[in-house]
Amino acid sequence: MKVIFVGAGPGDPDLLTVKAVRLLKSCRCCIYAGSLVSPRVLALLPAGAEKHDSAALALPEIIELCRQAKKRNINVIRLHSGDPSIYGAIREQMNELDKLGIGYEVVPGVSSFQAAAAALRTELTAPEVSQTIILTRTSGRTPLPPEQELERLAQTRATLCLFLSAAKLDDIARTLAKHYGRACPIAVVYRASWPDQKIVRGTLASIAAKMAKLDIHKTAMIIVGRALERDIPVSKLYDAAFTHGCRKGARK
Repeated sequence: MKVIFVGAGPGDPDLLTVKAVRLLKSCRCCIYAGSLVSPRVLALLPAGAEKHDSAALALPEIIELCRQAKKRNINVIRLHSGDPSIYGAIREQMNELDKLGIGYEVVPGVSSFQAAAAALRTELTAPEVSQTIILTRTSGRTPLPPEQELERLAQTRATLCLFLSAAKLDDIARTLAKHYGRACPIAVVYRASWPDQKIVRGTLASIAAKMAKLDIHKTAMIIVGRALERDIPVSKLYDAAFTHGCRKGARK
């Protein structure tokens, strides 16, 4: 018996990995992350599978379900939204499973930042503009280390992907404008890949007013940076004069 931490992806079941689909279709016991996991993903579970919404459970209750499953020798699918390695709170679960001698593995999933980039039809890196992507969040009930506060990260002018921060968009825009400039593009993607997906584009100067018209305070990915622009330097990857190991026949 083991616990399998499975990435449910951003919402669209077609974005699940092949392995995740196989595991869900044969699942006997699933603990899933409440409203964050799409009903369309949960629909892959067999009709007779046990389903437990972790939104109503504390950590000891989640672990007790796993302990009971061990007694019955059945695997548990621990279904997390997006990719379990990003804000998945899986470490504390693994620590408790270690104490009980219960094995586990992780099946990665497509993250919401990737689904948001796909919805925006954009690349998050850009030659000579941004070669770094920072995945972060703003402070809340979970504080950030001082050196990782947004004011510090903004000095890099990297492409920022902000999780769990939609409720603080006004503060975010003001803070980032000091370093990126008020004209820097920003996009907010609500429930990326879900049927009710919404996209709001703007600049750091205009986004707050645009978002004020919508009731979006959670389950939204914020992406900031000049990589969102189209009028930026072209990559040398496909330049006829640029040779590299992946295109040995390129002209010199």
